[in-house]
Amino acid sequence: MEQKASFPITGMTCAACANRIEKGLRKLSGVVNANVNFAMETARVEYNPSEVSVSDIIKKVEQLGYQATLKSEEKGEEAEHKQREIAFQKRKFILSALLSFPLLWAMVGHFTFTSFLWVPDLFMNPWFQLVLATPVQLIIGKQFYVGAYKALRNKSANMDVLVALGTSAAYFYSLYLTLRAAGHHQVELYFETSAILITLILLGKLLEARAKGRTSEAIRKLMGLQAKTALVIRDEQEMQVPVEEVQVGDTVVVKPGEKIPVDGEVIEGTSAVDESMLTGESIPVEKNPGDTVIGATINKQGSLKFRATKVGRDTALAQIIKVVEEAQGSKAPIQRIADRISGVFVPIVVGVAVITFFIWFLGVEPGDFAGALEKAIAVLVIACPCALGLATPTSIMAGSGRAAEMGILFKGGEYLETAHKIQTVVLDKTGTVTKGEPKLTDVIATGNMDETQLLRLVGAAEKSSEHPLAEAIVNGAKEKEIEMPAAEEFEAIPGYGIRALADGNSVLVGTRKFMAQHEVATDAAASDMERLEQEGKTAMLAAVKGSLAGIIAVADTVRETSREAIIRLKDMGMEVILLTGDNKRTAQAIGQQVGVDRVIAEVLPDQKADEVKKLQSSGHTVAMVGDGINDAPALAAADLGMAIGTGTDVAMEAADITLMRGDLNSIADAIDVSKKTVQNIRQNLFWALAYNLIGIPVAAAGYLAPWLAGAAMAFSSVSVVLNALRLQRLNIGQKER
Repeated sequence: MEQKASFPITGMTCAACANRIEKGLRKLSGVVNANVNFAMETARVEYNPSEVSVSDIIKKVEQLGYQATLKSEEKGEEAEHKQREIAFQKRKFILSALLSFPLLWAMVGHFTFTSFLWVPDLFMNPWFQLVLATPVQLIIGKQFYVGAYKALRNKSANMDVLVALGTSAAYFYSLYLTLRAAGHHQVELYFETSAILITLILLGKLLEARAKGRTSEAIRKLMGLQAKTALVIRDEQEMQVPVEEVQVGDTVVVKPGEKIPVDGEVIEGTSAVDESMLTGESIPVEKNPGDTVIGATINKQGSLKFRATKVGRDTALAQIIKVVEEAQGSKAPIQRIADRISGVFVPIVVGVAVITFFIWFLGVEPGDFAGALEKAIAVLVIACPCALGLATPTSIMAGSGRAAEMGILFKGGEYLETAHKIQTVVLDKTGTVTKGEPKLTDVIATGNMDETQLLRLVGAAEKSSEHPLAEAIVNGAKEKEIEMPAAEEFEAIPGYGIRALADGNSVLVGTRKFMAQHEVATDAAASDMERLEQEGKTAMLAAVKGSLAGIIAVADTVRETSREAIIRLKDMGMEVILLTGDNKRTAQAIGQQVGVDRVIAEVLPDQKADEVKKLQSSGHTVAMVGDGINDAPALAAADLGMAIGTGTDVAMEAADITLMRGDLNSIADAIDVSKKTVQNIRQNLFWALAYNLIGIPVAAAGYLAPWLAGAAMAFSSVSVVLNALRLQRLNIGQKER
């Protein structure tokens, strides 16, 4: 059986590194798939444990020249490690800046427009410059040599190769001139070029690391929602324990204003619980015995006692964090463009730099070795492909994180990208457009028994069914204080109805087709059925001992926001279709009420996926939205499956996006987030490529000093990350409407 594991990776410097690790892991026998995210510095590997082990995967990463560890369950450890790494990079940058400053001062003093600037003689001394530049080049800059060596050893090239080549050329050429001049003042030295380049690159990496840290703000916010302790009853004593020590089955007490520590089922007390931090729904939800509560939500009013049903990694919040992490770590198809470019980019740039050197040295300024070298260095430095590698993953991280804060969980970057292409939205009716909490409205007896007798037998038959309509009938009978006998030989026929034996009577409840199959004449009920269905009610026929006994009608109220959400989707250019197993008249009545374009009714659960495929075959990009087990095949078949978070686990498992709120406006919100994220990715890719397409010719033409090229390269990476961070301020949905 295949397993998945995540590995934090250290040592990556650009997208080429991520590509190399990815390719290396995929070649391992037993690895089904590998996805390395440069922005998150993680590798997600799907593997067969019978063929390859975790240690084999780690060993392979190390062979490629990087460090990998198995992702720790203690999320704080990783954050701490990253903070330590940022602090270390900061110290290196400060030291590099202090050593480079006198060299920069000396360089600026050479310009004619700065002739007024006083420069100490010591700063112009070649030996003094050598003393300052050497630790920057060989100690602080060691990471670039190590990275370049590992890349070349594996027959590839990355950013480190470009930096090492560019700075080494400037440093060693200056060292040669210093030794040749035997310590005399030289104006053509380039020590400042190598030192300032390394300093600027370190600054860029430091700013980039800090900005990348902000893209995972959503994960930190979600983790911060968790309660730290829980009040549990053990041995008839209340005791405060860390939330990690709560076990399934524990009785947990939550007082007003406290966070609910884990998921559970209320056993005592009533209260209103604020679930907005997970669902985005601002109105507190009433909780009574038998209701479920979710960890990290806030108990607003009364005290509650509940039995813990899910703890640790099984809680709803832990699962949400897992989904968001996986989405942020996955790749969108658009990233393949950047991957292909970065895979061949570095060798091409080295070639361009060599050509630039010879054009200047042999043609433009014959014999001017220093001038030609300076142009080649500028080409090497400005072309670092960092921005290209960050363009897509940072946008995916920021976009999916913001969506999670709005109660929209994308399972992967590919779904975040696909959502903006949706043309047709197919909606399930019960529990999606409607609340899924139907009420018994009509009982019409047409046979020899009265309404109470009819409801008694039908209620008995429906007691064994888990269908929401059956629940409404049983609850309706209980409200009328009707005693229902135990039923035998219960059988549910999906899409048609149910059959059972109650009080010695064979009872059938279901559709016209179901009655026809059992040769039950239904003409006497035709007019009542039509009337009830035109009122938007779901009317079911009931037969006892093979004869029609009456009609049971149930109505499911439409969600308050359904019409508004559907109009919003249509305004966005979507075709909206209602797909339901309900009869045509009821479906048409609901469809008219909410304003859908088309209604497809009387569709059996196994036919829903076929209807979705028909729409796809006619050229539509289809999103299916549902909440029940019967929607799972259609959710899986659609280009994009969206599950209402108030529905079943099976539906959410089959879906690509989970809408934590029951509000259908989340569909439009999800599409909106997708559009803005894809737009952001395109902006990032454009600027990342534009920097290089404009910068390389400008550098080759001699209009860009190497230190300016280094600054531009650092700025390109930081600007891409900052542009992605704009997604964290997206203000769509309820607030905008």
